[in-house]
Amino acid sequence: MSRRTLLKATALGAFAFCASSWLPAAFAADTIKVGILHSLSGTMAISETSLKDVALMTIEEINANGGVMGKKLEPVIVDPASNWPLFAEKARQLISQDKVSVVFGCWTSVSRKSVLPVFKELNSLLFYPVQYEGEELEKNVFYTGAAPNQQAIPATEYLMSKEGGGAKRFVLLGTDYVYPRTTNKILRSFLNSKGVKDSDISEVYTPFGHSDYQTIVANIKKFAAGGKTAVISTINGDSNVPFYKELGNAGLKATDVPVVAFSVGEEELRGVDTKPLVGHLAAWNYFESVKNPVNAAFIKKWKAYAVAKKLPNANTVVTNDPMEATYVGLYMWKQAVEKAKSTDTDKVIAAMAGQTFKAPSGYTLTMDATNHHLHKPVMIGEIKADGQFNVVNKTKTTIRAQPWSPYIPGNEGKQKM
Repeated sequence: MSRRTLLKATALGAFAFCASSWLPAAFAADTIKVGILHSLSGTMAISETSLKDVALMTIEEINANGGVMGKKLEPVIVDPASNWPLFAEKARQLISQDKVSVVFGCWTSVSRKSVLPVFKELNSLLFYPVQYEGEELEKNVFYTGAAPNQQAIPATEYLMSKEGGGAKRFVLLGTDYVYPRTTNKILRSFLNSKGVKDSDISEVYTPFGHSDYQTIVANIKKFAAGGKTAVISTINGDSNVPFYKELGNAGLKATDVPVVAFSVGEEELRGVDTKPLVGHLAAWNYFESVKNPVNAAFIKKWKAYAVAKKLPNANTVVTNDPMEATYVGLYMWKQAVEKAKSTDTDKVIAAMAGQTFKAPSGYTLTMDATNHHLHKPVMIGEIKADGQFNVVNKTKTTIRAQPWSPYIPGNEGKQKM
């Protein structure tokens, strides 16, 4: 064999090897990878597992309808296991190793704060589907849950109103981390502005996974003896189950001391005997019980998906607010990618401004052009004996988010990116 022939054969062999190595990557390029970053174990699994499942349902639905720009979405699921530093590690893995184009995930604010530096450093996108404390506005995050003025403030105003019971004293009860503490800082300032004295506000915190609420509920009863009292609960995760059980055991009825929860929805109540809790409240931007054709279709799809995929307790699955926010977020991201004709982070961010979506809540939601938050309705629901909610108060239109609360000094003029 001549030297020229040998070189030619070597070159052809090298090309064949490179081509065979390249083919799987080319095939992979026919899909768009989507990261799902939710706790599937640990204290937050009770709330976050359903968000993973509804994201998979939505991805399956989008794929069945042609995908995004003609490409199928490929979910990449990780379990940060209710471990806040692990959220950052898993986020980096999704972006750097798995090469996802976007991530849908987190529930607690401490998990979101953990991953923020990673998304900023790697210039990737996070869609965050849960109500939160505000005091944040990040280029790399779209917030599809509520800001305080879309949940916490209107719920407190309702408790103070004649319709809501005319509360004069307040117990601010939460899990000990950034969301409850910051929300309660805002609420204390708001209550002070309405003439409520600090002596009429009790603030109590428990660690994640706390299960003994006997003393706390007894103290709430004592505090309530001083005047018309309401409890504002920012308890997160599986601690809600023993708290509500203790309310029932203590006979603390909604007519005596109403509790409004910001992190309890239909999913958390599945494991609780709700009969003693009838009349207690939750504030969200969506409830399964709202009647409209879009929600009816959403619920039907979710229940069918749960049965088809043999999800745990598939016959009793429910929808809730963060699930709706996940669903809306995925579809808005799809719309933005198709408008941008790219999954490039900066192009998608630009295309997200002003996106709209007809949501299961019955409202058309809009992504604000300047603050990366959705315009959302506010709903207050009373717990029913079957674990569903009767909506007793809701806004006529959607409300623009104020991520920086006006009740925190120095926040004036901070509402834009």
